Amino acid sequence: MNKEHRQGLFAVFFANTFFGLNIPVTKALMADWMTPMGYTATRMIFGTLVFWALGTFFKKEKVEKKDLIVMLLGGLIGYLGTQFLFSQSLEYTSPVIFALLMALTPVVVLILSAIFLQEVIPFQKVFGIGMSISGAALIILLGANGEANGSNNLLGIFFALFCVFAYSVYLVITRKISIKYQPVTIAKWMFLISAVVAMPFGIFEFQSQKIYTVETTGLAISLLVFALLFSSVLAFFLMPYALKRLEASTVSIFMNWQPIVASILGIIVGQDMLTWDKPLALFLVLVGVYLVTKRKYRKVKEKNRKLLLLPGNIKFRVRKHN
Repeated sequence: MNKEHRQGLFAVFFANTFFGLNIPVTKALMADWMTPMGYTATRMIFGTLVFWALGTFFKKEKVEKKDLIVMLLGGLIGYLGTQFLFSQSLEYTSPVIFALLMALTPVVVLILSAIFLQEVIPFQKVFGIGMSISGAALIILLGANGEANGSNNLLGIFFALFCVFAYSVYLVITRKISIKYQPVTIAKWMFLISAVVAMPFGIFEFQSQKIYTVETTGLAISLLVFALLFSSVLAFFLMPYALKRLEASTVSIFMNWQPIVASILGIIVGQDMLTWDKPLALFLVLVGVYLVTKRKYRKVKEKNRKLLLLPGNIKFRVRKHN
């Protein structure tokens, strides 16, 4: 594993840690303080201001027209689309159910990657994904209780499934531009198109956001600050950084870390209890991630001969005698 690969793994790990923490945070905001569109528009506008400001400190990159189209499309699908569907789903169902459905993302990404990116799907990756999903399913299914039922689970599941597909498409279509451009360049254009589209809807929503009134509390502001700084800015900076160094399918497998993070947070704040299934699920997820991210070095074999390389670039073909 080289340095670039390790950096990509660290980036995607922390990005999904922030996303995982943001699941219960968003649920709390949706319950009492914000609407899905108001929340999404706030995040998109804030991200646009931050990344365009950060862009002034980086070398300006000239973006090709065809790549700009991909960035704009990626922003609509991966930023605005997934974040709206994410908050909309959590308005109707629980973080537990949402996290379980999002664990399906690696499967969708593998299929899309095989079709459009010609990525090979070896048995090792399939087995690793199976282990990770089984770990996520274990902690969600056995840890679910009566509180897991939302106000309208069917509608929430509908939005969650669309979110899974949208995020999978985003990972696949932005893979090439993530290699070509800096994360700041990608993020500022994606946030810009998302903010432009969300602005007309957000303007009418802002006046109905309880968090922007005198009724707001310090806790509510803290939750929104976390969503803006860590989940909106830092995590969205780390994702293109990771995609530049890893395969789309490898990046997607780390989404299975999100339900684990959400569960740990629930235990710390007293919303859940530590039971036998949670450590086992954590083990399954981490082993699955290891199997997916481990690179397998193949030995090239010839049927009747092998190539022997000696110092001085002298090549000898050695015949194999049966």
